[in-house]
Amino acid sequence: MNEGTSRPVDVTAGQLTIRLAESEREVLAAQNLRYDIFYRENSAQPTPEMEAQSRDFDSFDPFCDHLLVFDNEKGTGPEAVVGTYRVMRREGAEKRGQFYSVDEFNLEKLLNFEGEILELGRSCINQEYRRGSTMQLLWRGIAQYVFTYDIRYMFGCASLHGIDPEQMKLPLSYLYHNHLAETAIRPKALPERFSSMNLMPADQIDPKAAIKELPPLIKGYLRLGGVIGDGAVIDEQFGTTDVCVIVETSRVTDKYYKHYRRETDNAAQQVA
Repeated sequence: MNEGTSRPVDVTAGQLTIRLAESEREVLAAQNLRYDIFYRENSAQPTPEMEAQSRDFDSFDPFCDHLLVFDNEKGTGPEAVVGTYRVMRREGAEKRGQFYSVDEFNLEKLLNFEGEILELGRSCINQEYRRGSTMQLLWRGIAQYVFTYDIRYMFGCASLHGIDPEQMKLPLSYLYHNHLAETAIRPKALPERFSSMNLMPADQIDPKAAIKELPPLIKGYLRLGGVIGDGAVIDEQFGTTDVCVIVETSRVTDKYYKHYRRETDNAAQQVA
């Protein structure tokens, strides 16, 4: 747990705070935000039940932890939720029966790893708060969660908008040729859903142009040393093409350990 609090995640930066949902009402607020972003803004196709309730929800939600970003100027409860990230450890997956990503990717190599692993998903931020500082706060929250539960690998589906891989052959091919995970941990899209990412020869790829076409979340994963599974999956409901991303958490925790250490050192110097 974090010093001075019993919460596994508790970080404040400026007017924003990140912590885990602590009530059903806060989970509902996250689901409402997800619905606004995924279905109203990005035109995904809700089920009739979702549309009737204006919530994005599924059978995995009760077994996950929900990281929430609050705007403290709007309050301290559900009314203030402006960002969310859904996370699931082995314990939750065992109770649910599987990880969410299993429906798209073969995760056998990751599942056979003996240490703790963490699935990330359902990430979204209110449009007014989509700036670097909010994403940094989300990563600081994830880093604290990783420290608390001693997680070695994080993974999850990350999406490119659109369902025609040919139209995104540049970024998909760039990921395939430059960021493919090592075979020891590499997930692979299920055979019946497999869509090749190797759509262009490596020597025809303009890396700068390819990176420009990648969504901010995938670029964020890559900056943390993220690697990609083999094969993409078309998600008709969300109107996306999904790739599986894996991040070794030492890359995240080292970055934020140094950050926290600088904060501590600066505070000590001020006291001295």
